[in-house]
Amino acid sequence: MECKNCVSSFEDNLNYCSHCGAKVIRNRLTLKALFADFSQQFLNYDNLFLKTFRHLTTKPEAVIGSYINGTRKKYVNVISYFAIALTLSGFQMFVLNKFFPELMNMDFMPNDGTKEIQQENMSFVQEYQSIVFMLIVPVYAFISKIVFINKKQFNYTEHLVINMYMTAHISIISTILVLIVSLFGVNFGLFGLVSIPFQILFSAYCFKRIFNLSFASIILKTLLFLFLLTALFIIIIIATTVIMYLNGTLDEIREAQENLKKS
Repeated sequence: MECKNCVSSFEDNLNYCSHCGAKVIRNRLTLKALFADFSQQFLNYDNLFLKTFRHLTTKPEAVIGSYINGTRKKYVNVISYFAIALTLSGFQMFVLNKFFPELMNMDFMPNDGTKEIQQENMSFVQEYQSIVFMLIVPVYAFISKIVFINKKQFNYTEHLVINMYMTAHISIISTILVLIVSLFGVNFGLFGLVSIPFQILFSAYCFKRIFNLSFASIILKTLLFLFLLTALFIIIIIATTVIMYLNGTLDEIREAQENLKKS
């Protein structure tokens, strides 16, 4: 018999290829077989994705540490897990825009003339979320490398792996929660703001377990991380404000605020 996957020859009485390990399919495809294959790939307890998801939640140091140390078959690798997070996030945006468009506005914010700017920012993030994801992770990795400068066991690339796993996991959890709360009419932007503390706490939890830090130490490291991240965002905001001033966007905001006051 010849394997349909690796084209190697093996004995007819075997149920798995002796070369690549692929299962021998002898019968035609049926709905029952299709569902059984789906269950085996995605729903069984030992499925790599579910196992990776569980362990990133309960013992993230095991997943991240094993990948960094060279064990690549035990869990979903970091690139694939990140890609899954991007795919689910894209699916989330599709569902919200298709079935819950009223939840994608910024009505929960005060109507002071900046709401339109925030709406534009949200639209930009929705449209280019994959690019935003891929750009923000290297920034997180750079900051975590500075914060843990006294911990020499990880280089920048390994910090990149740490932050890719964490960001992807937070995104997957957020996607699940967003799809659930959208059924109850919870605004997407409002949920994003409310979920920020969870993201901070989960990141701190991961770093604590990865670096085996004390409670006091992780609090200080988290505060330093937030300080550096805030400082970076302030620099970006200042640069953006200068650009908006030069291209006339600030004048449009002032006009919008004046029109609101008159009305």
